[in-house]
Amino acid sequence: MIHSMLLAAVPTATTQDPTALWNWQGTPIMIGCCLLALFIASRAVRYPNVGPKMPLGPLSGLLNNMSVATFLGAMSFGHILGVLAILGSSGWLH
Repeated sequence: MIHSMLLAAVPTATTQDPTALWNWQGTPIMIGCCLLALFIASRAVRYPNVGPKMPLGPLSGLLNNMSVATFLGAMSFGHILGVLAILGSSGWLH
């Protein structure tokens, strides 16, 4: 059973311009925030090498041979920073 509140939201979501929901302007900000989080996590995490190693190729030395768990945590934190930076630059956060 679908609630009437959900049905009321459907026409407004479908009548918007699909390109207004996402564009490429935030991509460099997100990439920069994720790289910054990787660089910070490789030096700030107490035990970045515990567990299976992330195969980062030539960046392994720069990123302190981090583990998969450290990499995933850093990327998650980088995405949170990126979303906040993109929303802040677009005026959504006051």
